[in-house]
Amino acid sequence: MSELAAAPSTSVERTEGDPYRQLLEQLHTRADENGSTGSANRMIDIRRQLTEFQLHYKFGMDEVLTKINVLREEFEHTRDYSPIEHVNYRLKSMERILDKVQRYGCEPTLEGIRHAIRDIAGIRITCSFVSDAYWVAEMLCSQPDIRVVEIKDYIRSPKPNGYQSLHVILQVPVFLSNRTEFVYVEVQIRTVAMDFWASLEHKIYYTYEGEVPSDILDELRDAADQAAALDKQMAEIRDKVTALRKQAPSAGEGATGPTPADRPDPAQWFKDDDVPAWNWEDLVRQPES
Repeated sequence: MSELAAAPSTSVERTEGDPYRQLLEQLHTRADENGSTGSANRMIDIRRQLTEFQLHYKFGMDEVLTKINVLREEFEHTRDYSPIEHVNYRLKSMERILDKVQRYGCEPTLEGIRHAIRDIAGIRITCSFVSDAYWVAEMLCSQPDIRVVEIKDYIRSPKPNGYQSLHVILQVPVFLSNRTEFVYVEVQIRTVAMDFWASLEHKIYYTYEGEVPSDILDELRDAADQAAALDKQMAEIRDKVTALRKQAPSAGEGATGPTPADRPDPAQWFKDDDVPAWNWEDLVRQPES
C-alpha cells in the first residue's frame, strides 16, 4: 500500500497548467483564509490537508477490508469451502492521483478530486470460480452500511483487449472525531486465471510504455479467451463434485441461500441523494452487452 503523501516541495518546477501547482495554490488560499501566516505555517497546513485527505481513504479501505476479512474467516472456520482465495489492496499516491486529474480534466481541488476519482482506495479479491466472484460481490453489496454506487461487469462483457473482472464502486461511512465522512472504495473481484492474465497484461504495457505491438495484443486476447475457457472447464469439474457443489452456490445466491428480501435498508446510513444507490438485483438484471 502506498505511503501517505509527504509535504510537497516548492522547489519543483511546474507548468502553469499543471494540476499539482493548481492544487497547491488552492491549498495555499485555503490556508490563508484559515488565518495561517507565513510560508512555514502554510506548508504545515497543506501537509495536514493532504495527509487528512489520504487518511480518509485509508480508513474507508480499512472498513471494507474488515468486512472482507470477516467473511473470509467465517468461511475458513465454519465452512468446508471459502470463495475468497486472496485479498490485495493499495492506496494511490498523490502523484498518481494528480496524473489522473490531468487525464480526466477534472477540477484540481480536493473537493473536485473527491467527487471525480473513485479508485483512490482499491481492493482486489481473487476467487477460484466465476460464480464465487458474483457470490462475494453479493455478500458485500448486501451489507446495510455500504452503498453500491456503480458496477462494471467486465466478466459478462469483457473489454476489447480481453480484460475480465467485476468492478464495484462502494461508498462507506468513516466515523471521525468530529464528523462522518463518506469515501469511495473500488473493489475488483476476479478469478485466479483472470488475475494472472491482468498481471501479465499490466507488465507488458509497462514494458512497452503503452505502445504494445499488434501481434502481442492478439496473443493477449487469445490468452484471455483461454483463461475464460479454463474458468469454465474448472467450474464444470467442480460441479461434478457433489460436496463442493453444495458448498459453492451459483451466482445470485447469498451466503446462506438467497439474499433475504428483508435485509436492512442502507438509506438509514446514507443521506446524500446525489449519489445513486444500486441493489444487487440491479446487477442481476443487467443485459449482457
